[in-house]
Amino acid sequence: MKFLADFFPVILFFVAYKLYGIYAATAVAIAASFVQVGYGWLRHRHVENMHLITLGILVIFGGLTLVLQDRTFIMWKPSVINWLFGGVFLASLFIGEKPLLERMMGGSINVPSLIWRKLNTTWGLFFILLGFLNLYVANDFFIAEQALIHQTGITEIDFDQCSTLFQSNELKMCLNAKSLEESWVNFKLFGMMGLTMVFIILQAFYLARHMRDAEEAPEEN
Repeated sequence: MKFLADFFPVILFFVAYKLYGIYAATAVAIAASFVQVGYGWLRHRHVENMHLITLGILVIFGGLTLVLQDRTFIMWKPSVINWLFGGVFLASLFIGEKPLLERMMGGSINVPSLIWRKLNTTWGLFFILLGFLNLYVANDFFIAEQALIHQTGITEIDFDQCSTLFQSNELKMCLNAKSLEESWVNFKLFGMMGLTMVFIILQAFYLARHMRDAEEAPEEN
């Protein structure tokens, strides 16, 4: 349930996008992130740092998306967040007595310090990889959008109105860009969520094996 709660703004972004388009979805995601943080404070008198960081970056990049009517900012946002998280995990290997993952989970899970460092490094690299994957998917849209702008001279294009705005080859280019935008939205929810779920499951198996080793070690002495 906590996993789904963490993705609450992303899920609402996806639903709003399918109904009303990317700008309305951006506004909904910002509002959902405020609700997420507010609910955490009212219920637990505590807000997770991850939710606060996500809210701050979403307000900045989502706000720029809405004010400038430029979807580029909201498409960059997942990469910035993941790179930031990845950097924090990797930096914690050198700052403080314990890596961040051990600080978060060490109170309830007993595994050797070396295992925590390996897992912490893996989490950091995973977040960085997610950031690059997001840009890889979004870049196809960026290329298609720039090609259409160069072809038509129109800098602000409503991709929900392709059939109204364009004809012939320009219509095909617009529909292709719209399809690539939809692919990015699908990846943002299903791709990132799916990869994260698989990663968490693999981590759980890895931790379980070393937890057993830690429990059996005293008996072997």
